[in-house]
Amino acid sequence: MNQHTITDSPYGPLTLVADDGVLCGLYMTGQRHRPPEENFGPRDDTLFGETEEQLKGYFAGELKEFTLELRLHGTPFQRTVWAELRKIPYGETRTYGELAEALGNPTASRAVGLANGKNPVGIIVPCHRVIGAGGSLTGYGGGLERKQRLLNFESGTVPGETTLF
Repeated sequence: MNQHTITDSPYGPLTLVADDGVLCGLYMTGQRHRPPEENFGPRDDTLFGETEEQLKGYFAGELKEFTLELRLHGTPFQRTVWAELRKIPYGETRTYGELAEALGNPTASRAVGLANGKNPVGIIVPCHRVIGAGGSLTGYGGGLERKQRLLNFESGTVPGETTLF
């Protein structure tokens, strides 16, 4: 059974969704591939304390790696891509081609991009750290402006801001 809550962030409200108490979704307002609200289950503001604490630590610039248990629903290939995303260090980026190569299939950059776009737990599974081959910003479910802000934040290039929360 799913439950959800809504928490504030520097990127607007984030909807957190759990499947039997385990985080399975983090969705931004207007996010592409956001499931319908009725799939989120009843609201439970008591269930997500650890997730909210780690997000606050991240937005404060104190947490570089999330240690939350996740239950990611997707195909085996998608889950493999999402696991690889979690290996990208804070403040670094990888291209779709580099991810495909790391997965042992250097010609699968398009498939990697599609799986990346379906990531159900943005920020925590850092799909924002994936860029185009020439260093360009390419698709992000939360919007390119959010992606750029996240990358700037992690690289320390947010003008006048040392933390976001």
